[in-house]
Amino acid sequence: MTGNLFESRDASAPEAWFTAHCDGGSRGNPGPSGYGAVIEDPGGRTAAHLSKFLGVQTNNFAEYSGLLAVLEWAIDNSVKRLRVVSDSELMVKQMKGQYKVGSPVLRPLWEEAKRLAGRLDRFEMRHTLRGGNKEADRLANQAMDQGMGKAMGKLSQPADASPGRQPHRPAPPPPDPGEPRLTPAKPASQILEGYVKGGVVHLLEGELPEGAFVKIVRE
Repeated sequence: MTGNLFESRDASAPEAWFTAHCDGGSRGNPGPSGYGAVIEDPGGRTAAHLSKFLGVQTNNFAEYSGLLAVLEWAIDNSVKRLRVVSDSELMVKQMKGQYKVGSPVLRPLWEEAKRLAGRLDRFEMRHTLRGGNKEADRLANQAMDQGMGKAMGKLSQPADASPGRQPHRPAPPPPDPGEPRLTPAKPASQILEGYVKGGVVHLLEGELPEGAFVKIVRE
């Protein structure tokens, strides 16, 4: 999978390298996003598959999330030398110090990635075209598919729905005309995130009651 991106390696050497292919994506940028990663041991055998749905995020946020997941796995598994392959030229050049990190959203992720990479004995990154990252890309898309599917499933099934006949609930008694009528308080506003598919808004989390007033802001 790594091809000739890195120089030849001796898998039996104590300083042998692990290699990770990581990828992140977003459908909408920002939109439903996720990352995927494949980690190989020094002998080229698959050591781990990593993937996660991230909710509504940008492509670059997802790319850094994949890198952080790989670095955390390496540290948790006592990996000393790690090579990372990514098709995000921006992230690779930022990690190498060739590009500055101007985004206030990405900078904390970049700082954490640099901190984790510094805990390894050796760390390298290489850029590849998307064709050289197919398995990681597949895992990222799989995470997005599963995350979006769960969100749509929540919308189609009310939280209090249950099979069978619903119990009869008597209607509330009419108000006493002698009592003062209170104006119901205006419900507090709530911000929910979602995406549009087929002209229909799908929420990623939470539900809206019938008759709720909705204001949509396009980002």
